[in-house]
Amino acid sequence: MPTYKDEKTGLWYCKFVYKDWTGKSKQKKKMGFKLQREAKEWELDFLNKYSGTVDMKFRHFAEIYLADCKVRLKPTTYPGKENMFRKHIIPYFGEMKLNKITATTVRQWQTVMLSDPAHYKKTYLKSINNQLSALFNFACKYYGLAENPAKVCGSMGKSKADKMKFWTLDEFKVFEESISDKIISKTIFNLLYWSGMRSGEMMALTLEDFDFEGQAVEINKNYARLDREDLILEPKTQKSNRRISLPTHVCDLVQDYASRLVDYEEGDRLFDVTKSFLYHEMERGCQLSGAKKIRVHDLRHSHASLLIELGVSVLYISERLGHENIETTLEIYAHLYPHKNVQIMEQLNALCA
Repeated sequence: MPTYKDEKTGLWYCKFVYKDWTGKSKQKKKMGFKLQREAKEWELDFLNKYSGTVDMKFRHFAEIYLADCKVRLKPTTYPGKENMFRKHIIPYFGEMKLNKITATTVRQWQTVMLSDPAHYKKTYLKSINNQLSALFNFACKYYGLAENPAKVCGSMGKSKADKMKFWTLDEFKVFEESISDKIISKTIFNLLYWSGMRSGEMMALTLEDFDFEGQAVEINKNYARLDREDLILEPKTQKSNRRISLPTHVCDLVQDYASRLVDYEEGDRLFDVTKSFLYHEMERGCQLSGAKKIRVHDLRHSHASLLIELGVSVLYISERLGHENIETTLEIYAHLYPHKNVQIMEQLNALCA
């Protein structure tokens, strides 16, 4: 690997020929190195990157992995993944050779993350660890890495929060009364509470998605905003395409709200709001009503909790929420079922008495 010194600047540079992914020979030149060793290292890392070997620096492989993810993930999903790598993963592993990272190395990184003064939430730590493991899985599958050291090491954090927050029906009614001065807010929060749909699904709705005679709404798209641009995307999963039945009073609210729109055109978003609007209206309602603070997404949990309390089957709840499978529903809400088992046994004992 020959390197050269620029006599005018006193800096080193490398110049070499390599083959790209099509097999075509190309020339590469990189200038500006203070040391000859740095020029040689850069050339070696570059060649390793294009040869498909795992004997390269982690940060270079991360570029390959993220480039692959960028064209496969939804535009709203990729920025979060990239941010976790840039902020928490690449700074630690960046200069290490990919094939030299062991389970012990990952364990040491976990210790650093767990000890961070920022005190990250356990669910966030779990997500970061999952991102690292996903990169190693990619390296094992497509680049011949012997094993996934993150898998050998084991995870950190938790997949769900220690305690799920939700509102009972009585708590929701108190909140609802406090935001009833704005018909759009009253309609939106009733729709979220009584349907269990995601906020992005709600914001993507058009008037044509509602079947008022059949008292139902079709969920077939998702709204997101990225770089100041409104995006209408495919639903989160295949099972997210679904028809949700609605209570009469919710249908009446939506119709009343829609009748007051003066410039609505077919295909327009029925609720032209942002997540920021939902957050601030939730904050306002909680302050006015004294209701305990929950997230907008927790209205979805509140709906599931209400259905469980009513004795609705977990299969129906899973379909109504648009979960990919019933296991997802059970994983999230299993802790809400124990008291139902007690009630069932009491009823059975009463029948046998």
